[in-house]
Amino acid sequence: MTFTTLLISIWLGAATATTPAPQSHARAVNLNAVANQPTTYWYEKVKHNGISPFIDGGHKWMVHRNVKTDFGAVGDGKVDDTDAIQAALDFGNGTEFRNSSAWGTTGAPAVVYIPQGTYRITRPLYNYVDTVIMGDPINKPVLKAADTWHEKNKFLLYGHDYNYDSTINFYIGLKNIVLDSTQVPASQNITLLNWAVSQNVQLANVVFNMANKGSGHTGLSMPEGGSPLIMNNLLFQGGSVGVRMNEQQYHFKDLAFKNMDIGLKLDKLFEGTGQGLRFESCKVGIETTNNNTGFFALIDSSATDTEILWNSAGSSTAQGSMVIENVNVDDSVASTVAVAGKSVLTGSVDRGKAWVWGNVYGPVNGERSLGKLYTSGRSNVLTDDTGAFHNAIEPTFAEYDVSQVVNVKNVCGLPVKGDGVTDDTENLQTIINKAAGKKLIFFPHGTYLVSDTIHVPPGSKFFGEAWSEISATGDKFRNENAPKAMVQVGKPGDTGVAQFVDMLFTVADILPGCKLVEVNMAGARPGDVGFFNSHFRIGGARGSRVHTHCDDPATCMAARMCAHLTESSSSYWENSWCWSADHALDDDFGANPSTAGGFLVESTRGTWLNGIGSEHNVLYQVNIDKAQNVFLGFQQSETPYWQGVDSGLLTPEPWTNSLLASDPDFAWCDKSDAQCRMAVYQLVRDSSDVNIYGGGYWTFFNGINRKGCKGECQENAAIYFNNTRLTSFGISTHNVRTMVLEFDEKYLAVVNDTANSGGWQSGGGVMAAYLRQN
Repeated sequence: MTFTTLLISIWLGAATATTPAPQSHARAVNLNAVANQPTTYWYEKVKHNGISPFIDGGHKWMVHRNVKTDFGAVGDGKVDDTDAIQAALDFGNGTEFRNSSAWGTTGAPAVVYIPQGTYRITRPLYNYVDTVIMGDPINKPVLKAADTWHEKNKFLLYGHDYNYDSTINFYIGLKNIVLDSTQVPASQNITLLNWAVSQNVQLANVVFNMANKGSGHTGLSMPEGGSPLIMNNLLFQGGSVGVRMNEQQYHFKDLAFKNMDIGLKLDKLFEGTGQGLRFESCKVGIETTNNNTGFFALIDSSATDTEILWNSAGSSTAQGSMVIENVNVDDSVASTVAVAGKSVLTGSVDRGKAWVWGNVYGPVNGERSLGKLYTSGRSNVLTDDTGAFHNAIEPTFAEYDVSQVVNVKNVCGLPVKGDGVTDDTENLQTIINKAAGKKLIFFPHGTYLVSDTIHVPPGSKFFGEAWSEISATGDKFRNENAPKAMVQVGKPGDTGVAQFVDMLFTVADILPGCKLVEVNMAGARPGDVGFFNSHFRIGGARGSRVHTHCDDPATCMAARMCAHLTESSSSYWENSWCWSADHALDDDFGANPSTAGGFLVESTRGTWLNGIGSEHNVLYQVNIDKAQNVFLGFQQSETPYWQGVDSGLLTPEPWTNSLLASDPDFAWCDKSDAQCRMAVYQLVRDSSDVNIYGGGYWTFFNGINRKGCKGECQENAAIYFNNTRLTSFGISTHNVRTMVLEFDEKYLAVVNDTANSGGWQSGGGVMAAYLRQN
């Protein structure tokens, strides 16, 4: 078989990309909208020279795979393309296949690119970790189950890697694709996608087409479970069920369900947010009648020609807590909420109000609410003219012609290697400066070492490939008392565009003074300064001394924080995981790094955080400090597995001598209380106009030997100090005693798990609403 590569010479010319016109905020801002879009996606034509830096022969590794030109798929809807597409997924180095797991989780990166066309599929396709299946966003390709589909084949696509447990199915993507079962008999059982995955995955811009009145057809399910963050911009049409959910947590964002029995069937979910969901011609929008859902919030959503929007069990305990806010239904919707077969809410829930079923704390005292309306404010900075939170669609940059794209490894006179060895700082900076406002910057897969801050000016747009890595190295990032940004987005006062898609930020060494990303710039509209499907990894993978030298957290102050959103910034985040490693992805090393913090938010000009994960950082996972106008749609977090009883370190150790003014000092803890001196999941202090939804905080272990928790083994989850106009809807915990600790002249454990039992089968707590600082 001949493997072809398109050889395109790219230089930094003066061509200017078309700027999308401002859009109405009544729906998500489409950052890709242009008047004259190219007919062929630039990614199909640009030079592909990505590598796998840390495996033998990795400089020859095939990252980009075009199923047509490289593997012989036809895409005419007639020829069986199953073997060709599976071959693109399987191909390794010519000796071993990718299904062997020979290269660990991060050593076998692949983007399986599917050009426009209809691809006839006759048996299930199997995907692997470190793989992105990506279609042409201009003309989405269709993967179509053949009319000969055998009834024994239950899934069209296994989107997860069966070689790994679902909770470590990382680095997987599926986007710009149509999955289709319309030729399979309506009564035959088929599910289009098995999505049993976890963090650092993407499911976006996918259409699920099922047979009309297809009683046996389901869009996606995940019978093996998992621990993911978000799925977004999906359309489900026909069939019986759109999404059948069996997960720990999820942020469902911009999902549309049309012409089916049940749109979103929550078989199991401990914590979730549904934002921008649209139900049209469904019998039931959301189904939670088995009472196996801890908390779910439905916001900024709508239903038309739907019998019941939300059909619930109506638990008498904290389990099954519900919040509905800014949801519009038309006259055809007989019941907005039904509880145990009885309608308890009809009509819309207007802006400024929240309908709550569950335990509510505030405005003054706590109470049990069985369907009551509460005042719920939102800052005008955060919302559009409909009262919905501002929203943006991930840019594909489909408006760019290939002549408007610069491959950073293909610039004459400015060599950039991305090999994890060469210092690429100087030449990368020159390319970025020259491209600003003129070119889309494409990073072929690799690890781009930088020994000094990369400054990102207004007008910059970055596009990675299977999470291209920017990795810090060198002495300039070592001083924990003077933290320095690896990637600095703008200077204070800058306004403009800086967008990051499919990138990963990491460290190549133990660098206690490294802030991986610092954002100073503000956008003119939400999404102008945006991070989409871009993540952080500190340790756990090849290419970093944090991976090989971090058995002891006392001697491994790995990095200062993942992201710092400064006071002058305004940024939009969607699907971002800050992971300080708890295990090794590629080899058998210990993983106990000490990263000080996750996300530090000090912005006052508008911040939108969607589908956020922050795990195993020492002081905090998310810290909102002296900030204003912050929307946090969903957060999933875990504390470091080595903290707690028998850890050998009492937080803020080992960072005691280098604390920032924004860091928690743990003054609310006794000096020897190991379970109190554990990382704060969510800290909001001296802030205003903060709207929080869907927090899932899971504590599993105590001590350096990782003794499994058998009950409460952490004292505090969320801490709220001296805030105004703060609303927090939905906190779920596992093995945490105090769900909300507040401070207003004195410390007070307001919400505890024993009074709010639910969520996890054991050791779980569920709170519906906290309104005491509203």
